[in-house]
Amino acid sequence: MIDTKIIGSLVNEAIEKTDYFIVDLNVGTGNKIRIEIDGDRGVKIDDCVSISRHIESNLDRDEEDYELTVSSAGMDQPFKILRQYQRYLNRMVEVKTIKGEKIKGKLLKANEEEVELEISSKEKIEGKKKKQLVIKNINVPMEQVKETKVIIVFN
Repeated sequence: MIDTKIIGSLVNEAIEKTDYFIVDLNVGTGNKIRIEIDGDRGVKIDDCVSISRHIESNLDRDEEDYELTVSSAGMDQPFKILRQYQRYLNRMVEVKTIKGEKIKGKLLKANEEEVELEISSKEKIEGKKKKQLVIKNINVPMEQVKETKVIIVFN
């Protein structure tokens, strides 16, 4: 079986001078290699092809056969690593907690401990007839986050 560390090293060589990063890397049964990358400004198909070719040029199919897939992290997929949170700062996200709560808001900050969101809601304010728009920041501990996805907004 092809070693995951070798594949990781080859991917890191290929993305060394770019803003790309590894989101997921898996070598499964039958040497099915699946690599998911992302970048601070997105990922181009040509770059996935380039990374794939770099890996293929360093592996010998006659020695050990494999299946290789290099793709970008889908915008509709949950975040897998902290750097994805960093990429989407100041964008709208939906956080699902392990208790099943869904929180939509602007991603202000994320680290290993927590996610900070700016949320807005209409609330009844004392002395006002209509509900008023209230904007507040909330912190969600990372251990309470089940998944986070970017909300795709079409203008």
